Amino acid sequence: MQAKRGYVPKDDRYFSAESCKTLRMASEHICYLINRGYNLKHASTFVGDHLQLSDRQRTAIVRSVATNDQLVNRRAKEVPLGQLSGQAVWIDGFNAIITLEVMLSKSTLLACMDGSIRDLASLRGTYRIVSQTPAAAQLLFDVLRDANIASAIILLDRPVSNSGRLRTLLDDLGGAYPFDLDVRVEDGVDRLLYGKPNVISSDSIVLDNSASWTNLSQRCLELSGARAIKLW
Repeated sequence: MQAKRGYVPKDDRYFSAESCKTLRMASEHICYLINRGYNLKHASTFVGDHLQLSDRQRTAIVRSVATNDQLVNRRAKEVPLGQLSGQAVWIDGFNAIITLEVMLSKSTLLACMDGSIRDLASLRGTYRIVSQTPAAAQLLFDVLRDANIASAIILLDRPVSNSGRLRTLLDDLGGAYPFDLDVRVEDGVDRLLYGKPNVISSDSIVLDNSASWTNLSQRCLELSGARAIKLW
């Protein structure tokens, strides 16, 4: 098991107080461009090259920002956690668990423009259960229990390694909670979440295509005592 999910020693330099001043300026420039129709990737490359940002710094900005139209759309579809009583939630499993693992590891987290908490841990088809995974699952389930949900459907991407092991862990831990739990290993999880209500994810594409979503990661951040950096 890894000691800390998402930990990169250079983050102390990449996201120092002085570096964050430059990154916030970069975000301002990028937002100016994307709100005028420029592609986010191209805009981040142009600005990142000009300011000599590292790949990790550029990724952090890309995950943090959104266009004005995206922000209006996401805010309109956001359902407060307190309004989920008696309802079912759909959970982007790896997305949610990995963010909470990073949170419990005290690794780098991003407080994004749409209110989501995102991480910089790249999945890339490989996943291993780490020492923080059981606690991450329990934190997720604790918040869902406190919200008095009726049921949770957790979708895990089949092509990702160890998806079956994570499913077993979630099933085992979830049995102690009062809501119905259905953990599924599926292909194309992102698209399966399109059009669903009460989605729990921080994936931008999922949020833009869901019927509604809930910002559970923000509540978990408050409970964990972790810190998220704001780059905009």
